[in-house]
Amino acid sequence: MEKKALYNLSYGVFMLSTRSGEKVNGCITNTCMQVANDPIRIAISVLNSNYTCELIKESGIFALSLLDEQCSFETISHFGFQSGRDVDKFAEMHLTPFPSRTIATPGIAESPVNIECKVTEIKELGSHDLFLAEVTNVTIEDKYLNEQGKFELNQAGLITYSHGEYFALGKKLGKFGYSVQ
Repeated sequence: MEKKALYNLSYGVFMLSTRSGEKVNGCITNTCMQVANDPIRIAISVLNSNYTCELIKESGIFALSLLDEQCSFETISHFGFQSGRDVDKFAEMHLTPFPSRTIATPGIAESPVNIECKVTEIKELGSHDLFLAEVTNVTIEDKYLNEQGKFELNQAGLITYSHGEYFALGKKLGKFGYSVQ
């Protein structure tokens, strides 16, 4: 297999929000993962020529909003392929900034999950910069929490990206620890 084939592996799809002064910006990212759980830390990768990358470096904060099936592909394309230097993506796509509790950058009200993050480390990796960040707050729509407060991820219809196409998550294949039970 060619190394380039790895570029299109499957990933969750997130809207990444940043801010410069009063201007809110966003882009699509599909490179995000949890790397620690105490404290909760995540890693994201952003093209370093991207305006969003510049704003994260400037502010040291960002918000991630998970995308669900209600999000139009027009929105995904708009966030992913136009620069916030030239376009107010929130206004053009009629998205509502969702006030964050711990950072100055908003999430997206139309998203079922918003994750607030403070950057702790930046690694330059050639074409992309890797941001390690501590999760400072998570907001989840109540309808996706069960009676015990657990996030019912599969009920949210979240979007994933695979080889240039978008899919909805939801089919259960097993559970963690199955092989040792």
